[in-house]
Amino acid sequence: MEVDKIIRLRSNLCLWTAPPEYSGRGRRRIHGRKFKLLDESTWDEPAQTIELEDEKLGRLKIRLWYELHLRKSPLHPMSVILVERLKPDGSKRIAKPMWLAFIGKSMPSCTEIFQYYLRRFGVDHWYRFAKQRLHWTLPKLSTPEQSDRWSDLMPLITWQLWLARDIVKDNPLPWQKTAPKLTPGRVAQSIGAILAVIHTPAKPPKLRGKSPGWKPEQTRKRRINYPVVKKRTTTRTKKQPQPA
Repeated sequence: MEVDKIIRLRSNLCLWTAPPEYSGRGRRRIHGRKFKLLDESTWDEPAQTIELEDEKLGRLKIRLWYELHLRKSPLHPMSVILVERLKPDGSKRIAKPMWLAFIGKSMPSCTEIFQYYLRRFGVDHWYRFAKQRLHWTLPKLSTPEQSDRWSDLMPLITWQLWLARDIVKDNPLPWQKTAPKLTPGRVAQSIGAILAVIHTPAKPPKLRGKSPGWKPEQTRKRRINYPVVKKRTTTRTKKQPQPA
């Protein structure tokens, strides 16, 4: 996909630098030197080093390297960023450093790129809230258009819960403590009282009568049946020892 991507790398990964220029003999080299994230002796001089003070994280040290790649993808270079939290005296903290990789065309500055990555935690929590509390993936819809309309309701419902947080009264469950600031989940738990006052915009149901039935000139279409996707987990059977 032609989009800018920020990816977190595991700390024991081994990367490779760009290969040197062709010497004129033999096969061209694909990889350069090893760049082990755990071994600082294999690191090259960073292209950029910045130290800054963050309001929440404290003092940070950010280093940047260009043109690194994985062993199986030498044709896809990436920029690697190391974010370290420092003590007030400048020494490293016990917390593990955070390695990030940027793949794309327009790379943001080092002071912004790690903040973009930290925003993913709020996004991940929203996806979890939409699936578990708003039942995003619960309906079994028939067409992609129906799925799109149902998905469009999720952010609208979230904004309604967010705007109603100041007018609802907290209604905790017996095992929950009172919260000074209500989360969207707690607002959804207490918004029933507001809905009972403002009522629903839907029209009241009509009385049951004789249905006019299906029009004779109207053609019917059968519902499309899609193949069922089954996932099977293979269990390894232990070999029985053969008698001697």
